Amino acid sequence: MAVFTNLDRDEIAHLLTSYAIGKLVSYQGIASGIENTNFFVTTSTGEFVLTIFERLSFRQLPFYIELMRHLAQRNLPVPEPQENAGGSLISEVKGKPAAFVTRMPGRWVEAPGIVHCERVGEFMARMHLAGQDFPRFQPHLRGIGWWKTVLPALEPYVSDDTFHELAEEVIYQDSFFRSPAFEKFPSGPIHADLFRDNVLFVEQDGAPVIGGVIDFYFAGCSLWLFDVAVAVNDWCVELGDGALLPDRVHALLRAYHAVRPFADLERQHWRTVLRAAALRFWISRLQDQHLPRHAHLLTPHDPGRFDRTLKRRIADAELPWI
Repeated sequence: MAVFTNLDRDEIAHLLTSYAIGKLVSYQGIASGIENTNFFVTTSTGEFVLTIFERLSFRQLPFYIELMRHLAQRNLPVPEPQENAGGSLISEVKGKPAAFVTRMPGRWVEAPGIVHCERVGEFMARMHLAGQDFPRFQPHLRGIGWWKTVLPALEPYVSDDTFHELAEEVIYQDSFFRSPAFEKFPSGPIHADLFRDNVLFVEQDGAPVIGGVIDFYFAGCSLWLFDVAVAVNDWCVELGDGALLPDRVHALLRAYHAVRPFADLERQHWRTVLRAAALRFWISRLQDQHLPRHAHLLTPHDPGRFDRTLKRRIADAELPWI
């Protein structure tokens, strides 16, 4: 992630004295993404990631950290948070919450194929089912309420046509979120940011398997289908124009469906939820572009990608399904 909070070697070494995960060997800031400060940390016992949370509060953070531990303890390939000497999964660094988690093996895939999409679909279904008994609840903080809050702040920075397009889609989605059907969707904890660069693959017997799924810090409780739509809008598209690639969509959805069958209601509202997933990232990328925070290594993502994606999801005559 972008480095908003600088730490030197002595500061990280001192923080490690509160953990039973070894002494500092080396560290490196991670210069990708735009939300938190992350460091790869190698200790005398293994590889870890230190995250300093720039937006999430001490009050909000237990949901994310405990969800990761919950999933890791159910044999899902996610980072496992480490306890400090006080028995907490959260520490304080320069007045901000921080955590150490295990570093997951593998590399993300820039150009995924059918097998990668199948693995992602299967993982999501397993994750959704494993999260059913997670005791904490927290709404998805980048959901409809956040969209409605951020939109007015963007008005001075975007064209009238863009603002009207955004506003019309927010109104459309608001009516869906308020509809009786919304309450009937299968739901629970979701990752909500399952992009290509958050899934690490390793080779096993000559085939790609998931070594780790990272960055659960947009997670929340919402529709499971929204999680699927976020993934499909990234894993199963031509990045240039947002067009869906049917073979990849079928692979991801069928692998998911084999573990957790889709409900009829989810099929009926597939287009609407794909649109919601596109809108969410269009708004957040516009915010990062026009209302950025200072960071030492900050590269905002292109918001135009999800403008194009939303237009395609509205215009496409048919959408691939299982």
